[in-house]
Amino acid sequence: MFQTRRYAPSPRRHGAAVPIAPELLTSSLTDREADLPPSPGPRRTRQLWPLLGPAFVTAIAYVDPGNFATNITAGSTYGYLLVWVIIVSNLMAMLIQYLSAKAGVATGKSLPALCRDNLPRPMVRGLWVQAELVAIATDLAEVVGGALALKLLFDLPLLVGGTITAVVAFALLGLKSRGHRPFEAVITGLLGVILMGFVYDIAISGVDSMAVLDGTMPRFAGTDSILIAAGMLGATVMPHAIYLHGALTSERFRPRTEPERRTVMRSQRIDVVAAMSIAGLMNLSLLLIAASALSGQNIDSIEGAYAGLNTNLGPASGLLFALGLLASGFASSSVGTLSGQIVMEGFLRRRIPLTVRRLVTLLPALIIIGVGVDPTRALVLSQVVLSFGIPFALVPLIWFTRRSDLMGSLVNRRTTTIAGAIVAAMIIALNAVLLVQLA
Repeated sequence: MFQTRRYAPSPRRHGAAVPIAPELLTSSLTDREADLPPSPGPRRTRQLWPLLGPAFVTAIAYVDPGNFATNITAGSTYGYLLVWVIIVSNLMAMLIQYLSAKAGVATGKSLPALCRDNLPRPMVRGLWVQAELVAIATDLAEVVGGALALKLLFDLPLLVGGTITAVVAFALLGLKSRGHRPFEAVITGLLGVILMGFVYDIAISGVDSMAVLDGTMPRFAGTDSILIAAGMLGATVMPHAIYLHGALTSERFRPRTEPERRTVMRSQRIDVVAAMSIAGLMNLSLLLIAASALSGQNIDSIEGAYAGLNTNLGPASGLLFALGLLASGFASSSVGTLSGQIVMEGFLRRRIPLTVRRLVTLLPALIIIGVGVDPTRALVLSQVVLSFGIPFALVPLIWFTRRSDLMGSLVNRRTTTIAGAIVAAMIIALNAVLLVQLA
């Protein structure tokens, strides 16, 4: 385990940094050191760099195959109309993931564990059941997405592709046994593969900048657009990402002093803003590509989007799209399984082998593939299910992070709590409208 190094002021320097070990934090700082201000420049950067990573793991959940389906459907059907949904959803995601990370750092526990320790047992069981349903919906989107990508690239049957996706995801989870960094590095690399394809496609698609600007004005165009907006919200603000982020920070960072807490939270703000900004730009790029290259072509499936990109933008565009979808399916499926494990362990204090966990959540996805349900439609509806799961994760998160007895010095400011409450209210209201429209 790394030890915290100590620095003393010298006549040439008025202050010295309080360096923090990457694994944080088995030794404490003296009172004198705690009063020393952080130094600017490269030294401070070197302190923060090892602390980055958890947000990039959770960010893959924000560009999973469900996002491909909902953003393609939104762009090809409504053009630039729902650009504002992605912008608003991404801002919400930044706030929510920051609160989740902060709860993990402050309490040393995941959100499910906080629920177990602070809520009545019947409520905890109910939250666990809905979280498991969310995990199944998540796995459906990720396995179907990977299967579709393998079909596009190698013409494999969907059932075979879904099984391969599950196996690869399980192999990726094996990297966790080697520590945090290998797993984070691979997930971030897969995120880069997706980004590469989007950058190429957006560069040659001929986006209408004025139409993008007009799309930032909030409005809908009928019931179907509300359904798609709810799906986009569910695909962007992911319940399992909320559960996962706090668990990653709680198991990785254990600050013991206020300077250490400040350093960790500063790093997590940078981590969240950077990762969520990249994820948001990728989602926006996907919608813009669909709006500019596929609009008016009645694209209602990922296969249709692949064919449309091949026709309108060239084979390289279609190939990069399929590779991005495959990377998304592999990475997000492993992250989803890890989140499901955290959900069970946190709510019930029980842990099952990852192999069993993988099979339990995989089975519904393979059944849906096997019975011939339209995969793109299944992807979109899975994101609607996820949007209904968001309040059950978000409301407890806001409540816990406003409690000083749990959060200590990291308790929410009043404005943060109000912003979180507004976000929760907007999501709940959208879901209520959606329920009425579906009824």
